[in-house]
Amino acid sequence: MEPKNRVNLLLKTKESLALCTKRQVGKEHFLIQKILFERPGSQRLTFPQNHYFCLPILSILTLQTPLIPMSEVKIFAGSNSIDLAQKIAKSYGKKLGELTLSRFSDGEMSPSFDESIRGCTVFIIQSTNPPSDNLLELCLLIDAAKRASAYKVCAVIPYFGYARQDRKDRPRVSIAAKLIANMLTSAGADRIMACDLHAGQIQGFFDIPLDHLNGSAIFAPYLSTLRLKDMIFAAPDVGGVARARSFAKHFEVEMVVCDKHRKRANEIASMQVIGDVEGKDVILVDDLVDTAGTLCKAAQIIKEKGANSVRAIVTHGVLSGKAYENIEDSVLEEIVITDTIPLKFPSDKIQVLSVGELFGKAIHAVTGHTSISSLFI
Repeated sequence: MEPKNRVNLLLKTKESLALCTKRQVGKEHFLIQKILFERPGSQRLTFPQNHYFCLPILSILTLQTPLIPMSEVKIFAGSNSIDLAQKIAKSYGKKLGELTLSRFSDGEMSPSFDESIRGCTVFIIQSTNPPSDNLLELCLLIDAAKRASAYKVCAVIPYFGYARQDRKDRPRVSIAAKLIANMLTSAGADRIMACDLHAGQIQGFFDIPLDHLNGSAIFAPYLSTLRLKDMIFAAPDVGGVARARSFAKHFEVEMVVCDKHRKRANEIASMQVIGDVEGKDVILVDDLVDTAGTLCKAAQIIKEKGANSVRAIVTHGVLSGKAYENIEDSVLEEIVITDTIPLKFPSDKIQVLSVGELFGKAIHAVTGHTSISSLFI
């Protein structure tokens, strides 16, 4: 019997499919895909692995739809992002997979998956803050997944550490962000998913697909609930102008810029505000807050210029050093962050929004081969 005739016969009835072994069914689907793909204007249809549709041959040929198997999706969490990973998995509609992270007495890590991931599309969720151990743990998990015959491995990195070192801003320094990109790729990652990278050009450091999500989809609805009458957005430095402008455009309001000069890392020498903030409700926009020195100084200067109120929206709450003390002593009404990094201590001035649903929708889009454009404002 000719292959094409066999395909027609198998598609006509459920009984003929049921009589085939799993191996034979797999071969027939290869033939179906090949035959229908030759027809112009075909569309893609995905379906779970080992699940097969029994449709009349006339319907399939009319739709011109090749059948493409889709591997099972499994989601795992690194030790630094368990709470966020549970929210992401819940949003996606899956339970977190089981894994074990063992340590030798000297601190050496040995991660292992406690369930089969052979042929699966694996998503490993891990923010790299603090970077050293968490980054190495992520690389080890990626390597373990590849060696366990995972079909694809996607590293979901809500907060991408070392992103601030994205260029040579002075002699004899490392471009750490590029080095980290090379490490993740060499470990075996097939795809990266991150949120609000410190600099957009970091996407170009990777030679694999990178889905760059935007925290604006989380902050915009929250800001709408505040109903501020004279809202205006401010960039705490020149590097944040693009972020502030996107919010200003969305809400159809003005923006200002704070121009700063640093003596050294985490220490500001001078700052001035470019623009009019008198009588305005100012919202500072940034991708991360570390010691909060920049935000608090910007808020102080803006307040001195006659602003009605000052608050900040920041995607990644690194909050190291005297950050909590600086925020409590500042003129900021509040600072709104996300849970890409676990909050160390509660504070009346710090509000936390979750990116769990945002990443859950992104994973749905990636596994369903659809666009993530709807996740941006």
